[in-house]
Amino acid sequence: MDLSELRIFSAVVREGGVTRAAERLHRVQSNVTTRIRQLEDDLGTSLFLREGKRLHLTPSGQVLLGYADRLLALADEARAAVHDPRPRGVFRLGAMESTAAVRLPEPLNQFHQLYPDVVLELRIGNPETLAKAILAGEIDAAFVAEPIADVPFEKVHAFDEEPVIVSTADHPSIGKKGSAPRCVLVFENGCPHRKRLEDWYAKRGEMPERTIELGSYHAMLGCVVAGMGIALLPESVLATFPEGKRLTIHRLPRGENRFETVLIWRKGSGSPNIQALLEVLQKGGSTPRRGAGRKN
Repeated sequence: MDLSELRIFSAVVREGGVTRAAERLHRVQSNVTTRIRQLEDDLGTSLFLREGKRLHLTPSGQVLLGYADRLLALADEARAAVHDPRPRGVFRLGAMESTAAVRLPEPLNQFHQLYPDVVLELRIGNPETLAKAILAGEIDAAFVAEPIADVPFEKVHAFDEEPVIVSTADHPSIGKKGSAPRCVLVFENGCPHRKRLEDWYAKRGEMPERTIELGSYHAMLGCVVAGMGIALLPESVLATFPEGKRLTIHRLPRGENRFETVLIWRKGSGSPNIQALLEVLQKGGSTPRRGAGRKN
């Protein structure tokens, strides 16, 4: 049973016979008759009672007609949706935790106001996890920090972030020989900020004694204030932390003090939803205040 057979069946019913259905469908009568018989053979039941040239629906035919109308209408709707340039449907978006918390509230609010027919779903993860989710078809696009592979993805610049090291207010200057902290607070492996911090100390031949993994930046900052260790994170996150005055911000040297966040999606899989989001970003997204705290 396929859609073409259902269209022929529906036409025979609506037109009251094979002859007029064939004229409407621009088919020869024998072809219409053959396709109806094939449909009956496929279903294992008669769909029409034949009285000479007149056809009457059987009870099975009545049941099928209701389903045929719904299936054909749904097929027409799907065909129209495929060619509809308007944003619509479910838009599965991924983002890093810091991006979702600080950068996305304003542009996603604008997106929702402009495109109420789109249902946004958000997944949080590190760049590696989100890239794999795109390739697996689990999400449509994601905000990730560079570097990210060029070959499988389209990418557009979204935000620039300045990573900073934060410590307690009385912590000595970061970067001096022998100043490696006993403990660093980080996200799971795959987090670009964790890698930047590990690279920072590896380049200087020093490594912290302990590494503690946490699941959110606010938990991380709370532990920094408590004196448990230091952390590296986007400075924009500090704008959302009420205890910023109890922190010292240590800036990284030029060449190590920038992260580029890009919006990526699988090559060839651009959609009206992605295009609409790009337009919102280009018109201006969120610009968080610089975080409070003593700078070092």
